Amino acid sequence: MPPDVRDWLPADHLAWFVIDAVAQMDLSAFYAAYRADGHGRAAYEPSTMVTLILYAFATRVRSSRAIERHCRRDVAYRVITGNLVPDHATIARFVERHERTLADLFGEVLRLCGEAGLVKPEVIAIDGTRMAGSANSDATRDFEEIARDILAEHKANDEAEDELYGDARGDELPEQLRTAEGRREFFRQARQKLRREQPELQEPAGEELSEPELVFDEERIVARTRQGREGWLREGRRQLEQHRWRKPDPVPRSRSERLLLAAERLEVDLAVERRANEAYEQFKARRRAAGGIRVGGPPKPYQPSRVPDGKVNLTDPDSKRLKAREGYVQGYNAQAVVDESQIVLAAEVTNTNTDWSQLDPMVTATIAELERAEITGRPETALADAQYWNEEHIDEVIANKHIQVLIPPDGSGSGKQRAGWTGGRYSWMRYVLASTLGEQLYRKRMQTIEPVFGHTRHNRGVTRFRRRGRTAVRTEWRRPRRPPRRLSRRPSLHRLADLGTDAGRAYINLSDTLRWSGRPVRL
Repeated sequence: MPPDVRDWLPADHLAWFVIDAVAQMDLSAFYAAYRADGHGRAAYEPSTMVTLILYAFATRVRSSRAIERHCRRDVAYRVITGNLVPDHATIARFVERHERTLADLFGEVLRLCGEAGLVKPEVIAIDGTRMAGSANSDATRDFEEIARDILAEHKANDEAEDELYGDARGDELPEQLRTAEGRREFFRQARQKLRREQPELQEPAGEELSEPELVFDEERIVARTRQGREGWLREGRRQLEQHRWRKPDPVPRSRSERLLLAAERLEVDLAVERRANEAYEQFKARRRAAGGIRVGGPPKPYQPSRVPDGKVNLTDPDSKRLKAREGYVQGYNAQAVVDESQIVLAAEVTNTNTDWSQLDPMVTATIAELERAEITGRPETALADAQYWNEEHIDEVIANKHIQVLIPPDGSGSGKQRAGWTGGRYSWMRYVLASTLGEQLYRKRMQTIEPVFGHTRHNRGVTRFRRRGRTAVRTEWRRPRRPPRRLSRRPSLHRLADLGTDAGRAYINLSDTLRWSGRPVRL
């Protein structure tokens, strides 16, 4: 047998490419997370763990236990780890500890593509796909159901229940949970009891969830919505979702902790709704005092509920019930932006059911990723389907980002014009798309963005996320995936940069680590 385990692996194996690619990445963020004083057990080399995880994801191995098994019996894994066998718990903790940094490796791969001259961002295509999460759709509960579950887990015996309910039926909420102050005190006491009963938890239930600092731009809201009170409530919910994406809450393992998290989230939802309504009432009072201008239509009294009336999923509170092609799923809306060569320039995740509010955020994310990867090219034309039609976003992208947007105002299903969508920008967009250049550009959308989702969902069978929480799902969506097996020799990044159009179209798909399309490439 060969004296060196590296001699067991062929020179054209994918593992060599992943090892070389990781060697060129900036891993300083991983090293900064470890202590430098020498205390504690020695950790596995971060570069080895990153290479192991990227190669496992690229070869469709997503389970930490499966990765551990491969480290024992697979030659490629043993070459990567140097015959070490990390425990599955160590692998899982590494992914959880560095999930934000692992997601940022997306930009490092994009930088390598830019150095190889493979990125052509002049024409970009945007689309999304609804994917199920690691959540049970039947585990969605309202506040009363969640409160009863919390009470059931925290009552000690029948005498305590009799003392709590008295002569009542027993299925209504206690008076303590019918006011905001009482609910906050109840959550605090439940959290303290949980800490006493489960002291072994490394991350017990956290403090009270924070609420966003709501800022309402009156002129913008009135000009955008023209729907009175509902427009202000919608703006409050939008800012709350942005706050939760900026400061995500980790999804606890314990069901008791998740019950508290879900109940407190519903309480924050109700608090934000009330604050948005107060802002609307103050705005309406100022307008009346200024000139007697009537705001909105006939008065519709706002009656805030005594208890939160929303619903949240107990398995993954961040997931939402979305309508997908295969039916309704409890999951996320995964977004991607690709260029003409199917290089993924940006990949983000949202939990909104529609795409109409994703145009400007995805274009902004694309520009930020290109700048971070130090790629000089900038998008000139953005292509998207009819679901991305949003006049405010279109104006923002065209006027401030100087990117032409091509989006059909009509759906592609029936081919009929939408009622009332005539004249102005609707007719102009139809005229541009009907022109020779517009038709030629928009035809590129399906052949660039759709194969990315088709390869991910159908060829690789990735139809759902395996982890829970916004940050974890985003990391999973931005991870590398297995490429089609068309390599004959070990590739080189410098060699890729020298390829011409006559040799074939070669590119590294950021979602696939390395991918070839078109005619076979001769290296």
